[in-house]
Amino acid sequence: MARLLRLIEDQPEVARPFLKQLHPHTGKAYLIGLTGSPGVGKSSLVDRLIGEFRKQNLTVAVVAVDPTSPFSGGALLGDRVRMQKHATDPGVFIRSLATRGAFGGLTPAVQGVVQVLDAAGFDRILIETVGVGQDEVDIVRLAQTTFVITVPGLGDEIQAIKAGIMEIADIMAVNKCDRPGAEQTLQQLNSMLEMNKFTGRERDWPPRIVKISARTGEGLSELMETLEAHRLFLTRERPDLLAAKRRNHFTELVLDLVKEETIRRVQQTLTTDSSWEERLAMVLTGENDPYTLAEELLGDREME
Repeated sequence: MARLLRLIEDQPEVARPFLKQLHPHTGKAYLIGLTGSPGVGKSSLVDRLIGEFRKQNLTVAVVAVDPTSPFSGGALLGDRVRMQKHATDPGVFIRSLATRGAFGGLTPAVQGVVQVLDAAGFDRILIETVGVGQDEVDIVRLAQTTFVITVPGLGDEIQAIKAGIMEIADIMAVNKCDRPGAEQTLQQLNSMLEMNKFTGRERDWPPRIVKISARTGEGLSELMETLEAHRLFLTRERPDLLAAKRRNHFTELVLDLVKEETIRRVQQTLTTDSSWEERLAMVLTGENDPYTLAEELLGDREME
């Protein structure tokens, strides 16, 4: 499994035949996404969640998307520093992935890695995103339950609506609740949820807000109860929403794969087409335009 995960990140074209075979064996794991600004304690909370799930005898996989090293291009592995006590647990698997310039909080390799871990039989898969701020909303496409984590004093409660965070959150966790200002942050987030009721956008599951401290464990039991309540809501009360989320996920995944393959083929054309430089020069001189050239590269004269 570890070798296949390496292939997905480094040689995706080699890994693709394996992913095709694994797909019929997926769809059983419950995917939980965790997002939020850097420094809010995502990795510390993941560490706590692992412990709680293991108490329930559930196996856990963690996909941690870390910042890219400017030297090696790999992940900085900050997540593993905070999860060392689970490293020897055979029921826990932790994998770091580098962002490698991906926006939206996820890297293209994440989808394949999650598929492998799902097929491997893990009960819960925790996907911790890098924490890039307002662009980080891709996680809602992949996870069944999305945590948005904030802390007092960062101003996240002000940025939340601008970032669209209130729209993607199933559960909002106010971490480090022992800090001053925790109650104020909680009140502001609750006020924003009330405001959202009048925007015309109705939600089947209004976001729940929970105060926690990943350091002390305060509020952790309430967080686990809320998480289980959301899982049961999707799986028992509204399986149609779960099916729609899965359908939307695969729609976006297919589109992403088509984009990736199209770009690869065009780039291959550019490296083998001896007339490319001449055609590009015509764009620079105004004899041609970039739109026509793009149509020619795609082989579609009627591209709109």
